Amino acid sequence: MVLVNDLKLGMSFVENGDLFKVLDISRNKSARSQMNIKVKVKNLRSGTLTEIGYTAGDKVEQAILEKKEMQYLYDDGDSLVFMDTDSYEQINIQKTRLEWEMKFLKENDMVTITFFEAEIIGIDLPDKVALLVTQSEPAVKGDTATSAMKNAIVETGLEVKVPMFIEEGETILISTSDGKYSSRA
Repeated sequence: MVLVNDLKLGMSFVENGDLFKVLDISRNKSARSQMNIKVKVKNLRSGTLTEIGYTAGDKVEQAILEKKEMQYLYDDGDSLVFMDTDSYEQINIQKTRLEWEMKFLKENDMVTITFFEAEIIGIDLPDKVALLVTQSEPAVKGDTATSAMKNAIVETGLEVKVPMFIEEGETILISTSDGKYSSRA
């Protein structure tokens, strides 16, 4: 158990069977009353953001999350298969839990998978991934007065707005946080 006074950004804890990660903490202490602590958290199972109020001295159960580097092998239809490169143990994660992450995964990519006890919480992608442009609209001549963008499709099927100078066959960096073009690779 850990005091809510000692919670820090990024810490994980369990309360009422839900697993939370601390995103923000605000503490308010007035003259005669106990300190009120508001904790903005993300539910790691459902992905929802909420704010929970505590008073000083309350305790929560700290959650120890394990992270393991694994290699993405293939898509078997309804799930994605990952392998631990040390033990060669394979795990399957349902596609419905990885809808956003699938847009950035290529076979043989290394990702970090987060576990809580035996439960798979999710995968952590790098900040940016390099993907090959497989389709792009032709550039329109004279359309360069502003930072003009065109549509392009990368090898994973993700559609991205890219600058006019990007052509098919080029490799570009895409931010995994918002799915937007970052730069040439």
